[in-house]
Amino acid sequence: MNYQQYRAARRLVHSCCNYDCGNCLLLDNGEECICPQSITYSLICKWFRAAVMPLDAGLCAALLYRDRMKPCAICGGYFLPNSNRAKYCPECAEQERRRKTRDRVRRHRADM
Repeated sequence: MNYQQYRAARRLVHSCCNYDCGNCLLLDNGEECICPQSITYSLICKWFRAAVMPLDAGLCAALLYRDRMKPCAICGGYFLPNSNRAKYCPECAEQERRRKTRDRVRRHRADM
């Protein structure tokens, strides 16, 4: 995990339902225990990985699904494809679909 990913994960830690003023309620057995996810560069907490990471789809894909990620043909950003034919990230896919529709309609009207 690089520094930007670490900072994004630190921001997400505050969204965890077990996070309380820097302490982890799951690890609390009578004495306060610091949240391990807030002080490390790795994904230690299983709850954080399962319940909190999906809140940030880009970070989740970058850390958990590295081997399945593909670069977008337009913006160059990485995304998790839904099929083996996907070439564009969801944002660029919508723009590309609209561009192709516009070009197809223009060609059809020019032929008339």
